Amino acid sequence: MKWNSQKELEQLVIQLVKFESRTGTEGEKKFPEFLQNIMVDLPYFANNPTHIQLIDAKKGRQALSALYRTEKTANTIVLISHFDTVHTKEYGTLENIACDPYRLEQALFENKQDLSMEVQTDLQSGAYLFGRGTMDMKMGLALHLSIIEKATIEQWPINILLLSVPDEEVNSDGMRAAVEYIATLQKDHSLTFSLFLNSEPSFTQKPNDLSYYLYTGSIGKLMPTALSYGIETHAGEPLNGLNAHYMTSFITSAMEFNEQFQERVYGESTPLPTCLQVVDLKKDYSTQTSHHVAAYFNVQVMKQTAEDVMGKFERTVQQAIAKCEQSYHQLCERQNITPIGNINVMTYEQLYTYAIKKHGEANIRNFIQLEDKTMDDRTAVAMKVDRLMASCKELAPNVVLFFAPPYYPAVNSSNDDKIKKLVTIIQETMQEDFKKQVSQIHYFNGICDLSYVNYNVHDEGWKTYAINCPRWGNGYSIPFEAMKQLHAPVLNVGPYGKDAHKLTERLHKQSAFIETPILLEKVIQQYFTVT
Repeated sequence: MKWNSQKELEQLVIQLVKFESRTGTEGEKKFPEFLQNIMVDLPYFANNPTHIQLIDAKKGRQALSALYRTEKTANTIVLISHFDTVHTKEYGTLENIACDPYRLEQALFENKQDLSMEVQTDLQSGAYLFGRGTMDMKMGLALHLSIIEKATIEQWPINILLLSVPDEEVNSDGMRAAVEYIATLQKDHSLTFSLFLNSEPSFTQKPNDLSYYLYTGSIGKLMPTALSYGIETHAGEPLNGLNAHYMTSFITSAMEFNEQFQERVYGESTPLPTCLQVVDLKKDYSTQTSHHVAAYFNVQVMKQTAEDVMGKFERTVQQAIAKCEQSYHQLCERQNITPIGNINVMTYEQLYTYAIKKHGEANIRNFIQLEDKTMDDRTAVAMKVDRLMASCKELAPNVVLFFAPPYYPAVNSSNDDKIKKLVTIIQETMQEDFKKQVSQIHYFNGICDLSYVNYNVHDEGWKTYAINCPRWGNGYSIPFEAMKQLHAPVLNVGPYGKDAHKLTERLHKQSAFIETPILLEKVIQQYFTVT
């Protein structure tokens, strides 16, 4: 076997890391063919080349699927990974070797005085492999390649579908494109999906945390957004208008760290909401006040649906704008100025319905159509709402509430009997073989592609998302119907590492090359007997 020993696995992950595949680059586009060329060297895929397929993920990108098929069972384990990495700008003068682990390690050692004591200790120990993508998550892909190689050679009595996708770090375009493909593949090959197994790394939960974690679910994420649309005026006469920044300030104050959005499930808590970006849609500097500003908020969920979040968001913004109006009217009274009027609050669905009644659906569709198909999704939705408001200025001052991409539904299999058994097996194996404790986390808090499998068939809350996402069906969508066909529990078991997305990103060698391969094989072997 090519990828079975500790040394072979290390050389494999270095090979994968050296092929740079940062999100949005040519490397990301070319990586699937590079991966395909690696896999066709395996005898099984050399004899069954059609079992490797490239899946169109738009914008010149592709996902890769590789199926090991046995006639002994329909039961199938899907191995999920992503091959894109975040950018490398933070490496500064070392950026050209950010994806060359051995050279990077030497360069870091020569400049170790610039690093924290924890990083210096890890560097000197020789226990870690440094470099962009080592931890997040090319080691996960390397482990999956090792598994499928071993399965084909030893002819395991379980089907293995390896799925590796681009763009996980931004919009999960790769996984959303792959879902419909694997749903079709399941039907065409008469497969029964038994488990969706991801190998995102085990993240530290606090500084100097050496604990190992496995994850039986993944946290969800929504991005409710508020476009404040005021009334422009000259800066020399500010009370002749209403500055959108003034309106937005009340909304951001009300949303930031708002505990009403926080959930507690299984003793775990979602992070408090926070504002990720405030964008002034006024394109250039002038002494005209800005009348259109968008504020994007990060809201993470466990049990809450999109409908739940939009309801809370609407109530929060209404309360914030009531305070804004009160403050504004008191100011006007002190200044002996007649207020412009009250501030409306409405959802995108309500604004769109109003605009259609006024202008007709065909006219509105043409008016808000964006010519630039490469525009960032978050910018695109704000621009569509802004254009819609421009056609209905009589509503100003107004705040329009909508969802900006991406949307990650929460997924959890903690109560699944098979998952409970696997958790016990993993914990016992780590204790018996390596004298280490394993802690279960019910919701992976790093956000991952498991969100797009095993969607709750009873959750109709996504419809609120669809009708309040201005880019829905025209540049952004989620294949909910295909997701509902993927009935299998989820589990994330990956290698331990530190500092994902940082200059000091590093992978723990023993965890990656010795411990995790044993854990993954134990998980799959269990499915030989229980499925």
